[in-house]
Amino acid sequence: MSNQSKPLEGRIAVVTGASRGVGYQAALGFAKAGAHVIALARTVGGLEELDDEIQAAGGSSTTLVPLDIKDFDALDRLGATINERWGKLDILLGNAGILGVATPLAQLKPSVFEDVFAVNVTANYRLLRSLDPLLQVSDAGRALFVSSGASRSKRSYVATYAASKAALEVLIETYAKEVSNTKICANLIDPGTLRTKMRAQYAPGEDPQTVTPVEEIVPTLIDLVSPSNTHSGGVFNFVSKSWMEN
Repeated sequence: MSNQSKPLEGRIAVVTGASRGVGYQAALGFAKAGAHVIALARTVGGLEELDDEIQAAGGSSTTLVPLDIKDFDALDRLGATINERWGKLDILLGNAGILGVATPLAQLKPSVFEDVFAVNVTANYRLLRSLDPLLQVSDAGRALFVSSGASRSKRSYVATYAASKAALEVLIETYAKEVSNTKICANLIDPGTLRTKMRAQYAPGEDPQTVTPVEEIVPTLIDLVSPSNTHSGGVFNFVSKSWMEN
């Protein structure tokens, strides 16, 4: 296949939450586009299924990394391991996230609140802390994180999730400013409503056939992590196909 059909040829990509949903489809799409994917997730079976599908599709090779994204020491080791094997990182897709529990804020258990922020915010900071030196070495480092319209809609019962995504946006937009004089571009994507397990958790009575399939977002993700994308410090709205105003 030509480089046009494999826009990520030879790129090294880390994808978190790769055992299902957006992460799974992104990892599959990146591999088909030529990237070597380092797939992170807790679920070993999901990662093995991903690897099988990538091989069946003729995609690039995959490195499976079963870990809990809250194992911050493991995230530190990840950077060291990637450095030893490849000496650089071209793409970081911070996709792993959790909803927590949809409930009035005053009734939310502290442990749930802490878990949501650990996964949605702290883990992404620790990933950047570990992987930034490797992105700096790339000729076109691309860091992309999955946000949510919940950060702006302020709907009842999902305050913790919404607050964590708002915090993530500030974190990444600030990071983008800090690396503005480098070859790194850092952005976020608001995927809108997709047919994921998290969406089913939030809206259990919804007919999934009325919700956009996850696969449809993959070409946009590939565009945003490609060297050809030079926009940095923004939130891309997948529904409107446009950058959102800060």
